[in-house]
Amino acid sequence: MKFLIDQQLPRSLVAFIRSRGHEAAHIKDLGLAEADDRVIWREARRMGAAIISRDGDFSQALIGIGSPQIVWVRLGNCSNVHLMSRFGEVWDRIVEELESGASLLELR
Repeated sequence: MKFLIDQQLPRSLVAFIRSRGHEAAHIKDLGLAEADDRVIWREARRMGAAIISRDGDFSQALIGIGSPQIVWVRLGNCSNVHLMSRFGEVWDRIVEELESGASLLELR
């Protein structure tokens, strides 16, 4: 699977995902740090990637055929250590649900 990591999340998430055998890119590394959500959406579609974001706008966007899958991170203010720990706890379930066709997952 491929993942596009939004700007509010740490670049260390890219390394974590790659260590689990998946492709990942951070929007800052793609020169999209200041990009509008629509641009990020289109880039994810072009890449065939799921978007991982804290931005609730993605969760409310029209999801349909050809739309990227969304992992909406809803952990509130927390340290990157806690964030990465939580991803470690649920990563296999996230991948399983996305592979099963889920269009939106919430990580709490």
